[in-house]
Amino acid sequence: MADKKLGFGYMRLPRKDGKFDEEAVNEMVDTFLARGYTYFDTAFVYEGSEEALSKSLVKRYPRDSFSITTKLAIFGMTRPEQQREQFDISLKRLQVDFVDYYFIHGLGGDSIKLADTLDTWGYLRKMKEEGRTKHIGFSFHGTPEELDEVLTKHPETELVQLQINYLDWDNPEVKSRELYEVAHRHGKPVSIMEPTKGGLLAGEQSTVASLLKKANPDVSVASWAFRYVGGLDGIKVVLSGMENIDQVNDNADTFDNFKQLTEGERALIAEAVEIINATPRIPCTSCHYCTAHCPKKIAIPMFIKIYNDFLTHRDKNSTGYSYALFSGGSGPADCVKCRQCEKHCPQHIEISDVMTKIDESLGEVTKKFVTRTEG
Repeated sequence: MADKKLGFGYMRLPRKDGKFDEEAVNEMVDTFLARGYTYFDTAFVYEGSEEALSKSLVKRYPRDSFSITTKLAIFGMTRPEQQREQFDISLKRLQVDFVDYYFIHGLGGDSIKLADTLDTWGYLRKMKEEGRTKHIGFSFHGTPEELDEVLTKHPETELVQLQINYLDWDNPEVKSRELYEVAHRHGKPVSIMEPTKGGLLAGEQSTVASLLKKANPDVSVASWAFRYVGGLDGIKVVLSGMENIDQVNDNADTFDNFKQLTEGERALIAEAVEIINATPRIPCTSCHYCTAHCPKKIAIPMFIKIYNDFLTHRDKNSTGYSYALFSGGSGPADCVKCRQCEKHCPQHIEISDVMTKIDESLGEVTKKFVTRTEG
């Protein structure tokens, strides 16, 4: 693999005392660039992400030494001029005059029609003409049929960002394989997001870790997921929402010494998929698209993670304690079932129903810990 295909996703940066850990992020950026990787991905709706990218990258390195992708969030817009207003904010946050790639964020379903209503495609073309972006594209969370329709109608698309990983490849809900095949048929290069399914395919203590570690104890569990997607034809970049310096180095090691999967390794991954699918869990990737639309400000991904831990380990004491710690503000019991969050969930999770299940499973044990803490 001659091209440097690892990209740095700025969605899951390390935090310290509730803020981005600037020292840790700077070290990650320095290492990433020193190892020859230059692609950085952010978005207007990733809270604090564009500003963090400016501090850790833009202000510390020459502009021609890296590329930036950011995204236009059109959901909720009612006026075409709001698009330029938002882009102006992004450029100000980033402290740059242009971005290398400007995407429509999360196309699929109703947002496809909204993009037509707002003339978003015309706006993107204008931004390219003005030199405010070098390339245009979109990230996608819809059906293969919708993707085919969009690419047929908009051949000016230069890059498509898709959720692809070995768990979703044949998943009937996500349909990663079919989406990839549509993009490939249209001759469009692909940017891959969620290659480890929000970390589910990277955990060293996961349900499949022992299987993969037995086959090759010298590499990380995550490397299997990156090799699976990195070996596909037509891939421009594979994004990783890295959280620490170890992940940067491990991912760079995988791509520096990239090896295509063997048939035997593919058989092991197929077995891993069977194991994961047999383990009941909620397929949340912690993208946080849901939280921006929750009127009760519930930390939905955090509670789903706690619930998934409970489903895997069935230990109410440890998961109940975690639940109690994060229930100081609003918790699953406070869900009003407005279902606004569900309209923005790329995984199509029925979040309101899940909140009820979480409260029913862990609500009572949480009271025990709260009572103990109070007195």
